[in-house]
Amino acid sequence: MNAAALPEAWRRHAELDRRLLEAVRGIHVLATVAWPAAKERRFLEELRKGREALPRIDYRPPDLGAPRAELEAIAREADAAHPLGTYLRRSAESWQTAARMLEAVGTAGVTAPSVELYGKPGDALPGSSQTNLDAANYFLGIASELGDGQALPEGDYCIPAEVLREDVQREVDAFFGPGAVEIVIDQELTAKAAAGATRIRLRGATCFTEYDRSQLIAHEAFVHTLTALNGRAQPVLQSLSRTSPRVTATQEGLAVFAELMSGSIDIARLQRISLRILAIDMALKGADFIEVYRWFRGHGQNEADSFYSAQRVFRGVPVTGGAAFTKDNVYLAGLLTVHTFFRWAFKRRRLDLLRNLFAGKLALDDVIALAPCFADGSVAPPRFVPPWVRQSQGLAGKLAFSLFANRIRMGRIGNWD
Repeated sequence: MNAAALPEAWRRHAELDRRLLEAVRGIHVLATVAWPAAKERRFLEELRKGREALPRIDYRPPDLGAPRAELEAIAREADAAHPLGTYLRRSAESWQTAARMLEAVGTAGVTAPSVELYGKPGDALPGSSQTNLDAANYFLGIASELGDGQALPEGDYCIPAEVLREDVQREVDAFFGPGAVEIVIDQELTAKAAAGATRIRLRGATCFTEYDRSQLIAHEAFVHTLTALNGRAQPVLQSLSRTSPRVTATQEGLAVFAELMSGSIDIARLQRISLRILAIDMALKGADFIEVYRWFRGHGQNEADSFYSAQRVFRGVPVTGGAAFTKDNVYLAGLLTVHTFFRWAFKRRRLDLLRNLFAGKLALDDVIALAPCFADGSVAPPRFVPPWVRQSQGLAGKLAFSLFANRIRMGRIGNWD
C-alpha cells in the first residue's frame, strides 16, 4: 500500500512502528541468554568420568542504552487515545523491559524483569484461584499414573532429522506455497526446532517421533511461522511480524493450544512442560544447576534431555541457585488462558476474534483492543490460518462440547470406583 495514500493516523503510527522495528533490531532475547552447544558435550563428557561440575557460561551483556531511549520516545509519542498508539506504547514498554533484562545477563538481575515478562510458577491463572504450580502438579500426577511413576515413552521409532526435514518441507510447501518457508538442519540448535518467518530449523543428529513431527507442524509452522508471515503483510503494524516480549505467553500458549486442537499433543508433552515449571520454582528457591539436573534425571529424563531442560531454567542467570529465566512458565499458563479465551469467544459468537488472533504476533488483549483497526483496515485479517481454524464447524463442535462438558461434576455421576 502506498504510504502517501494512508490516512494521517495510519501514517503517523506506521512511522512509529518502523522506528520500533529499527530500535529492537539488536534486541535478541534467546540468542543473548543461549548456552553454546559445546557446554552440553563438555558436561556430559565430565559426567561419564564421574565428575559433576557446575557449567561455566560466559555472557556478553549488550549495551542497549540507545535502543531503550528510542523505545521510551516511541512510547511517549504514540497516541494513547488511538488503538494503534496503545498497541505501540505497550510493545515499546515491553521491549524496554527485555532490554533491561539482557543488560543484566549473567547476573541474578535477570530474574525480576524475566518475571515481569513471563510470570512465575506461583502466579494465579487468569479467572482461577489455581496457580501455574497447581496445574503443573495436576498434569504430572496424571502422567505419573499413566506411566507408573516413570517418564512416559517418547515414541516407538526414530525419524532422522534429514527424513523429517523432507517430510515437513513438503507439507509447508503445500500450505504456504513452494519456496515461502525453508526447512533446514542446524547442528548447533539446542531446542528440537525453532521457527522464523521464512525458515524453520531442526536440531541435527536427533531422533524425532511421530508426535514430534505433528507438534512441529502444528506449533512451529502453523502458528509461529504463520503469524510471522501474516505480520509481515500488515499495512501499518509490521512489528506484528516479531514476537514482542509481552505477547510471548499468548503466542506460546496459542502454539500449544494448536497442538491440542490438531490432536498432536500427548501427555508426555504436558509432562515435560510441567516439569520445567516446577524446576523454575526450585531454582527461584535456591536449587543450583546440578540439583535441577538431578531432579530431571530422577523424573526419568535421559542425560542429554535433563541437561537441556535444566539449562533452559538457568539461561542468562547464575547457575548457583536463587535465580531463573522464567520463559518456560508461559507454556502451560498460556495454553490454559488461550483455551479459556477460545471458549469465551465462542460463547459470545465471536469467531472473528479467533481468526484475527492469527493476523500477527498478538496478545489476547490486542485482538479486542484492535477490533476498530480490523474494521477500518489498518490491521489486515490473516492471509493464512491453521487448518483446524479453517475447519470452523469442527472447531465449533470442539468448543461447544468443551463448554457443556465443564458443567458436569464427576462426583455426582455415580459410584464408578
